[in-house]
Amino acid sequence: MSAILLNGQIVHYEVLGRGRPIIFLHGWVGSWRYWIPTMQVASTSYRAYALDLWGFGETAHTEDRYTLSEQATLIRYFLEQMGMIKVALVGHGLGALVAMEFASREPQSVDRMMLANCPLVSGMLNPRLGSASPAELADWLLERTPETEAARVDAPKADPKAIAASISSMQNNGLLDKISTVRTPSLYVHGLNDQAVTSPTREQADDILPSYHATQITFDDAGHFPMLQDSARFNRLLTDFLSLQSGASPRELQLKEEWKRRVR
Repeated sequence: MSAILLNGQIVHYEVLGRGRPIIFLHGWVGSWRYWIPTMQVASTSYRAYALDLWGFGETAHTEDRYTLSEQATLIRYFLEQMGMIKVALVGHGLGALVAMEFASREPQSVDRMMLANCPLVSGMLNPRLGSASPAELADWLLERTPETEAARVDAPKADPKAIAASISSMQNNGLLDKISTVRTPSLYVHGLNDQAVTSPTREQADDILPSYHATQITFDDAGHFPMLQDSARFNRLLTDFLSLQSGASPRELQLKEEWKRRVR
């Protein structure tokens, strides 16, 4: 286990590979651990980090750090500790919101973002996320398969207050209103069958996302965990996205028939 101390509190992370840095941020259910298969793919060309956010996994449970703003500050401190200047971010659910908050504050530090199952408006978030226990959320959103075991095992480690605080701050700090202003190249991936975060229609996405800097791709056969439920397709999409030149629009992915069919 790797860890750093931030203001005397433990932040747990793991790392694989060499090359340009990419940071994986987990969602409301689970921890860094369910990113392992995707990290292994990315680590062939990149230095892949995954960390536990405040209140999750092996990172300290410190209640006054559970807001999205404090979670984004964690990313800033982590970059400073690791000596990283600019990174790619891959976030899921909560991690997607944290990535967006960080990019809105420090765009110069983020090369690109892949955001999975990220709510584009507050009404897309199922209220059960903020009321059920972490174990209940795992039962609700994860099938019982070997692929999902990593997320299921670590889900009960989460502090329910960390989940509730992140949802509350999303609704109160105006983060979702900033989506159209974020100029970091951003690829939004949604599972059509997600019970926790409603997949936006193409019309909704077109209204919200900046036309050049962002695009959305929907996985028709996935739910809340596309990286586990359709891992081959998710990892292939990530590889294609990372291979774009820095600053290029993610809409260039639409030129490939593989993804053009799945843009909604």
